Formats: sequence, structure tokens, C-alpha cells
Amino acid sequence: MAEGKKILITGGNGKTGSRIARRLAELGHDVRTVGRGKSIFGSAIEHAYFDWFDESTFDPALQGVDNIYLVGPVAVMEPFNIMLPFLHKAVKSDVWRIVLLSSASVPEDGPVFGKVHRELRRMVPEWAVLRPSYFMQNFMEGHHAATIKRDGIIVTATGNGRVGFVDADDIAEVGVRALIDERPHNTDHIITGPQSLTYAKAGEMFGAATGLTIRHVHTDTEQLAAGFIQAGMPEDYAFFLAGLDQAIKEDGTEDLVTDVVERLTGRPPRSFEDFVRSNASFWKST
Repeated sequence: MAEGKKILITGGNGKTGSRIARRLAELGHDVRTVGRGKSIFGSAIEHAYFDWFDESTFDPALQGVDNIYLVGPVAVMEPFNIMLPFLHKAVKSDVWRIVLLSSASVPEDGPVFGKVHRELRRMVPEWAVLRPSYFMQNFMEGHHAATIKRDGIIVTATGNGRVGFVDADDIAEVGVRALIDERPHNTDHIITGPQSLTYAKAGEMFGAATGLTIRHVHTDTEQLAAGFIQAGMPEDYAFFLAGLDQAIKEDGTEDLVTDVVERLTGRPPRSFEDFVRSNASFWKST
């Protein structure tokens, strides 16, 4: 990528967007984050207001931008029609490269971001799609963090299915390479940690690091979805997420280990054991 290009980070306060923005700034790139909230970086990184549902925010976000890290609207089953007007404006603004955040569980012909994945290949000459497995950081927020700290349990519908848990820092490093490498990647990247684990094994590793007893409790998809809905998630998306757990159990959809992190960044991905050991104090606190 030529010097002087501006890189736009949508979802600039999110788990991957914030890490990518910080890393790009450290490397000396011109970065603009966008989102509905105030920037977590203060004045250190340029920031603009952006709302997927307000097209008047698109042009200011895109001004002077060459490359985009694209994080779609949250918990929306059909984001394509929401994102397409922005993508059209990006192309008309001479954006050359777009990197989309998707999921290891969502192939190009799959739901949610699958259609965006397909369209991206057609619209821009340089592109990549990040398809990470489940984030290790999920255990430090949301319902997993709450049930671990309150009840000593991890509740899923995955049974004995395995997941290639990956650290958000590793996902971000792959995203950085996809945005700035001179040669475009023009592919999707399934991003995982160095091993796939059952949630029961993850619980054992939590216990070894914290001295606590952490168990995996299997539930059915209906109960899992009901919990998501009670927490405020739209019903269709809640059942979609619960269905991903079922696919892990029945089809092994997340039982994956790839070399993407090491191949693209030159270093091995973080292990789950190291993640748990480094953050043990979080789960021990009340």
C-alpha cells in the first residue's frame, strides 16, 4: 500500500476495530475510526460519527479514504441491504481495498455476512474477509463472563463440540496485514488459535489457572436462544446464534485449526492456556 493513504475503521470502538486502529496508528498510518459513540482514543486518532441507518453520515466517513475495515451492523440477520448503499458510495469515492469482518461459521454462501462477502469480491479490486473462530475475549464479557463469575459455569448448546478459540489481538494483526500488505490478499481467512477445545476442557483450564471449579453446562438451543432474547437480542438473531452452537455440536463447524495467524504475521497465535493464565484475576474477582 502506498504511503499517505487513509484507512477507515468502522466499528472503531469494537474488539477488533479498536485493536486494528491502534496498531495502524503505531505503524504510522493515517487512520479514521467511525461509530455512533465517542472515540475511545480521544484526540489521538481521528474519529467521525457514523450510523449504518443514516446515509448522511456516509460521505464524511469516506472523505479521503482509500482502504476500509468493514464491521457490519450488530445482531442483524440481513445486513446486506443496509450495507450496500455505503459500499456503493465507497466505490464511487475510489476506495480500492475493503477488509470485511465475518465469521468462521459463515461461508460465502451462508447467512448474515455471506452475501456481503460475495458482493465484495465483485465490487472492489482488492479485498479480504476475516472469518475468525470464537473470540477468547467472549469469556470476559456478556453472558459467559456473568455465569462464570456468578455460578462457576459456562452455558452453551455445543455439547462435546470443539472450537478453535482465537485471541482478538491475533485477529487484529491479520486484519492489519490484510489492510496494508502491498499484495492484496483477495481471499477469506479462517482465523483460529493453535488448538480446538471443548467448552468442558476450557472450564478445566479456567480452573487450573484460577483455583476455581468452572463447569460446562450443556443446554438446548431453545433455552439458549430464550436467554439471548431475554438479554435484548432480536429473536431471529438469537436463534441464529443458538443454531451455531448446535452446528458445533452436530457438524463440528468450529473444530478448526489453521496456520493463518503465523503465516500472515510471522508469529504463532496465542494459546488458550496463556490467555486464561494472563487474565485469571478477572474471573477470581467478584
